[in-house]
Amino acid sequence: MDQHNHIHYQNQNEMMQQQQQQQMGATVLCCNCGTPIDGSAGLVMCYDCIKLTVDITEGIPREANISFCRNCERFLQPPTTWIKADLESRELLAICLRRLKGLSKVRLVDASFIWTEPHSRRIRVKLTVQGEAMANTIIQQTFEVEYIVIAMQCPDCARSYTTNTWRATVQIRQKVPHKRTFLYLEQLILKHNAHVDTISITESRDGLDFFYAQKNHAAKMIDFLEAVVPIKYKKSEELISQDTHTGSSTYKFSFSVEIAPICRDDLVVLPKKLASHLGNISRLVLCNKISNSIQFLDPCTLQTADISASVYWRDAFPSLAEISQLVEFIVLDVESTGFSRGNKVLADITIARSTDLGVNDQVYYIKSHLGAVLHAGDVVMGYFIANSNYNSPMFDSLQSDYVPDVILVKKHYQRRTKKNRNWKLKRMAREHKDIEASQDYGARAQKQEVERAEKDYELFLQELEEDEELRQNINMYKSQKPAAAQIEPAQEEVDNSPEINIDELLDELDDMTLEDTPMEE
Repeated sequence: MDQHNHIHYQNQNEMMQQQQQQQMGATVLCCNCGTPIDGSAGLVMCYDCIKLTVDITEGIPREANISFCRNCERFLQPPTTWIKADLESRELLAICLRRLKGLSKVRLVDASFIWTEPHSRRIRVKLTVQGEAMANTIIQQTFEVEYIVIAMQCPDCARSYTTNTWRATVQIRQKVPHKRTFLYLEQLILKHNAHVDTISITESRDGLDFFYAQKNHAAKMIDFLEAVVPIKYKKSEELISQDTHTGSSTYKFSFSVEIAPICRDDLVVLPKKLASHLGNISRLVLCNKISNSIQFLDPCTLQTADISASVYWRDAFPSLAEISQLVEFIVLDVESTGFSRGNKVLADITIARSTDLGVNDQVYYIKSHLGAVLHAGDVVMGYFIANSNYNSPMFDSLQSDYVPDVILVKKHYQRRTKKNRNWKLKRMAREHKDIEASQDYGARAQKQEVERAEKDYELFLQELEEDEELRQNINMYKSQKPAAAQIEPAQEEVDNSPEINIDELLDELDDMTLEDTPMEE
């Protein structure tokens, strides 16, 4: 008991000593509330009263404006930079803080968004700052700032809606009578989003023109084209304006791009020197694949050879024949040789021209790479060399003993007149130039152009159905057709064409810059 009283007495003594020390340090009373405070620091007001009466955020506005482009959905970071930023993102918070005047006078401790309705055009930010209220006195305060989002148009979008404002153009051309290459190229551009920087896309008779606000955007498109198709290009520039005082000049840049005029399934005669450098491949070959290089296939031996774009353009040569010159044949017999390479199987095939059946007994015995897909009774398309007259010195230089009568290209499938596909492709939205001619001739020529474009597009869709390897480079989407559109036609039509597995198709995404309607001119 005595020990407990001793501890209690000791604690009382310590408390009394602390109170005496505080009273000795408290030399003045707070001028506001009367609380004793230490006046040695020169303060006349306690800490709590300082927090209530002094505002360290004075001079920092509680409202501010922030600019937003409704077209490209970017925010303005002064003075001239437009930045893509999502709502309540770190990027947007940084833009908001930079827009706040007077924030440099205090120390920012914390900043966060306060939720607002996304369509209210208001952004609220909660800020916590520290600052010196009086000499040797640091206080912390929290306040809110409301930003009004002002919708406007950024310079890039303004130029896109104004004619003759582009600074660089990429003009892509290919000297062939069809647009299958451009249809394939269009899908590659869409898949890799290579057209994201374009101001506009204009379609011409022989190709496409891409317009850009900056030269480096056009150069980026050139790099993409070089990676996917065999091209060559020339660069030119045109002086638009010149400031004699500063010496600065403004130019327009044009990149003229030409795609090699050789397409998939074309019949080609290789130059003798090139064929010897490619492993002594036969000079009469088929174009098997187009990428940033050109792959040729000898259908009689399955030998393949690739040449780069630079090698081709060093000594360019044309195709001997293209797929519009294919002739229909009937397969009478197929006998495999047992030799295969990849998905190609070499076979001895007996065929007869479809128009000769019932007229004569003319048959042809040939070797072909289509042994894996052809069977007796099938219809196949090929180049009828024995019945063709090619105006080509390179073809005339071939030894006739090594030239086959027919070179088969691909199996022909019987299709419905109008096939309801369960898939579709996205298309680039672009402007179409009208054909300049007299009114009557122009209408007739324009109709022919539209029909030709629709035919090329249908052939391209058929190629995708028949070639799984070609489909791997393209995004294909599920068709959202109504049930009524899927009803079979009244009269029964035979259709043995391949169908695309639904597992290969993507769900359609909303994209306001794309369209899925057939190409028109």
